[in-house]
Amino acid sequence: SPANIGAIVKILEQVANVSRSSPINENQITSSHILNSSAQRSASLEPLSASSALLLSLETVSNALSNDSFEIATPLILLNKTAITGSFSADLNSSVVIDVSVPGDPSSTITTITFASMDNVLPARNASNSTINTINGNVVLVNFKGSINNVSFSFDIINETLGNPQCVFWNFSLFNGLGGWDDEGCELVSNANETVTCNCNHLTSFSILMSAFIPKEIQAILAYITYIGVGISLGCLVICLIIEAIIWRKVCNNNTLRLYHVSIVNIAVCLLIADIWFIIAAAISSPNVENPPACRAATFFIHFFYLALFFWMLASALFVLYYSVHVFDGVVSEHAMAIGFSLGYGAPLIIAIITIAVTAPNNQYVQRTGVCWLNWDESKALLAFVIPALLIVVVNLFILVVVMCKIFSSRGTGNATSAHQNHVLLSIARNLVVLTPLFGTTWCLGIGTMINAGPPLFEIIHYSFTILNSFQVF
Repeated sequence: SPANIGAIVKILEQVANVSRSSPINENQITSSHILNSSAQRSASLEPLSASSALLLSLETVSNALSNDSFEIATPLILLNKTAITGSFSADLNSSVVIDVSVPGDPSSTITTITFASMDNVLPARNASNSTINTINGNVVLVNFKGSINNVSFSFDIINETLGNPQCVFWNFSLFNGLGGWDDEGCELVSNANETVTCNCNHLTSFSILMSAFIPKEIQAILAYITYIGVGISLGCLVICLIIEAIIWRKVCNNNTLRLYHVSIVNIAVCLLIADIWFIIAAAISSPNVENPPACRAATFFIHFFYLALFFWMLASALFVLYYSVHVFDGVVSEHAMAIGFSLGYGAPLIIAIITIAVTAPNNQYVQRTGVCWLNWDESKALLAFVIPALLIVVVNLFILVVVMCKIFSSRGTGNATSAHQNHVLLSIARNLVVLTPLFGTTWCLGIGTMINAGPPLFEIIHYSFTILNSFQVF
């Protein structure tokens, strides 16, 4: 709890004051046993200021130690102070290897404290405020009285199912003094054999952040599914538009059918163009390379046309609702058509423009790496798609329930014309009943791909999203 952490901080501050006149002993350092491996994960949800204060007090203790070389080892903490000349290399607790080069080859001392369970207290937020990362290595505090140009760390990975390693240090100034992990001055050297190697040009407290990832072999399978599925879908959409053009005059013999087929054509056009941009975006992006400027254009058009698809489904549902309670041919078709186009293209255009105008100036419009898509970690721009799309799914389902109730309650009453109109409405409603959950489920899974779920759930979500998104035209 914050109270316990605060009490530990006060104890460590007292220890730091005492240690200026006498060496620290094992009883003092083991006062940090609250950082045990069985600590509840809820501890990481405590205020970040308490976590920062704890780590800062430990740095103060390490800086106030006497110049003698000694080592104190506990099951969870290893404190080592060593006199060095020129360089220092050590295997800390069989989990971290450190290699330090000292310019000028002076004699000095270096202090290291290795924590096996600091991840239970420190949050895993990085400088971009991402919530998908996990501290996947021991935390190492390094203190040296002098200047160091380069320090190398090799961290043993705790959870082998995570990937995308980031070499980070604890920056006490982030988030208005609350603290967070930062990668400035640190770079990833290698990630192999369950070990991540980092180089940094300064000293403080270090660790590695990692997140759920898709193995390369699975990425290749998903890529094949995407390209094949979207390619087939593009062909089917073109065929659909050709068929609509051929049968247009025969099937559009009243306002309801005309407006419905206009909606179907525009849904197909939006999905066709969105899929084309989806292929372009996949071709120009890479999981491990920063996305190019062209990614912004691809993201804008994907965002706009996928949103337009949902808004045209909403227009379709509203048409069905209107005509289920009004006389079919009593409405001017041109007026309804104007409303449909304004809703189908106007609303998504406004949302897409506002999204890019607000987030692009701060370079927070698209994801930095991976697929060309709306940013989540920094600006939450993805909400500009998720919220409208899911709201439309909910509204459409509600409308369809109302329409179905209206149709079934009017069966057996009225004339033949009303029966025919109800049959038409029922056919349209059935199509919407299929389309609405299909697109809704697809993009719910799309949101799920951004959640830091472990295997095999993470892979199942990606497979499901890729298959549904690629073949959703069917």
